[in-house]
Amino acid sequence: MIKVGDTLPAITLMEYSEVEGNGCSIGPNPVDAQKAAAGKTIALFAVPGAFTPTCSAKHVPGYVENAEALKAVGVDEIWCLSVNDAFVMGAWARDQKTDGKVRMLADGDAAFAKATGLTLDLNGKGLGLRSNRYSMLVKDGKVVALNVEAPSKFEVSDAATLLSQARA
Repeated sequence: MIKVGDTLPAITLMEYSEVEGNGCSIGPNPVDAQKAAAGKTIALFAVPGAFTPTCSAKHVPGYVENAEALKAVGVDEIWCLSVNDAFVMGAWARDQKTDGKVRMLADGDAAFAKATGLTLDLNGKGLGLRSNRYSMLVKDGKVVALNVEAPSKFEVSDAATLLSQARA
């Protein structure tokens, strides 16, 4: 499992763009995790699935609400990762009103989850292999804080916890 001091894996995530601009075309665009994190402080959190109850009611809204506070303490970007496709993540971004606050990144084949060792096996529940729920603070591509949730919990990966770690 990834740990504090490790570098983000060399994985390409996908991001859906509604409008063309800033070098991005409309539709799914590749995001090289290492390159996108280089020279930045990233508040990254991962969820088991888009549109799922805890993720939609608590996890994403907490980061949207705390986006300005996180940026005020030096966080350049907030990333939400989920094992969903870029189209689902784009729809979820619209639903959660994350534009300009949280980048909704698709880990469609669970490559990032597998590379970090943070997978969650939800086979038998109709969801297949997913990402565990966690948050991490990443500085210049290196993990400086990692908060992995126990199964079925939402206690340490919330925005308030990561905000306090970013302030430290």
